[in-house]
Amino acid sequence: MATAGPNLNAVPPGNPQSEESRAHEQTYEGFSKLVLFAVLHIILVLACMALGFVGHLPFLAVILGLGGTLALIVGFAISS
Repeated sequence: MATAGPNLNAVPPGNPQSEESRAHEQTYEGFSKLVLFAVLHIILVLACMALGFVGHLPFLAVILGLGGTLALIVGFAISS
């Protein structure tokens, strides 16, 4: 009599992973980096808006925003 458990098709230890599994992991890592970049950039933009509007330093906010965006892009491009 067969069991009614789920069919997971797990790769046992020691066997190489399938190409589909490796592609899925790469996609997941790329998506995780994209989400992290988006969150950090939103925080940077909000900080620059606060500095510009509340702190009355719009020139410094623009410089920090452009420099921070460039630094984020370079940092994430290097880490890939």
